[in-house]
Amino acid sequence: MNMKIAFVGKGGSGKTTLSSLFIRHLAATGAPVIAVDADINQHLGAALGLDEEQAAALPAMGGRLPLIKDYLRGTNPRIASAEKMIKTTPPGDGSRLLRLCEDNPVYEACARAVELDGGAVRLMVTGQFTEADLGVACYHSKTGAVELLLNHLVDGRDEYAVVDMTAGSDSFASGMFTRFDMTFLVAEPTRKGVSVYRQYKEYAHDFGVDLKVVGNKVQGQDDIDFLREQVGDDLLVTVGHSDWVRSMEKGRPPRFELLEESNHLALKTLQAAADSAYDRRDWERYTRQMVHFHLKNAQSWGNERTGVDLAAQVDPDFVLREHAPATA
Repeated sequence: MNMKIAFVGKGGSGKTTLSSLFIRHLAATGAPVIAVDADINQHLGAALGLDEEQAAALPAMGGRLPLIKDYLRGTNPRIASAEKMIKTTPPGDGSRLLRLCEDNPVYEACARAVELDGGAVRLMVTGQFTEADLGVACYHSKTGAVELLLNHLVDGRDEYAVVDMTAGSDSFASGMFTRFDMTFLVAEPTRKGVSVYRQYKEYAHDFGVDLKVVGNKVQGQDDIDFLREQVGDDLLVTVGHSDWVRSMEKGRPPRFELLEESNHLALKTLQAAADSAYDRRDWERYTRQMVHFHLKNAQSWGNERTGVDLAAQVDPDFVLREHAPATA
């Protein structure tokens, strides 16, 4: 099963560290993985062992948006040109759909293989928010490429797309928060740590988002009790201090098999929770939400910017499904 998994949380909660551990865990099982850094602060590459030069050399998806749009548009007659596509443009008859294990021009331009001791993963990054963007661009324009990717990504079995999302409630700036089978919210045992959870829970409730809390930086039973009191049954697992992670943050990660046994068990728990969400997947709702956010974006800014009625891009007969045909 292909699972789309998000890691969210406030800045400094440890979500990038935990998402990188989860990616390493999946790679060690031999599962195909696409890892996506959709955070405005790009740290996932470093957490997966890249040095500064290697991380800086990763191709930015945001800088390759015309290529991505043109490829995904395919022969869809409802989309006049790549210029008329926006980040929420949904696929329809004739659109090109992406499969996790294939080779295609989007991966060729935007993905790079990262070797981990348990295997290799494809890493994609939105790109840094640079000084040139200040005052003229919003970083949601960078993450638009990720939204298009997820909206056109079709599932195969035993594959994973893991996205390190932007911090805090900024995740709600688009419909991307509805694109996941499972969302892991990383929370520290503090009032500020659980406030992001409450905000996320409230906003995500109407959209059927599957949300589980990962308690991080937990030092004892009192911390666990606090988290349980604040988030209830949404608390899936807790993670404490890790000497392995400290070494990794210094750029000297030991072999992944040497990660503490308790943390290996925590990662297995995350995978089991993500896998169990597959049976609850609702393709019609997934496609309907795609259309909902597209129409919302079209009305608020898209129609004016493109000069066309973007509602016409919606194919009413199209439902993204596991075995949806891909256009050559």
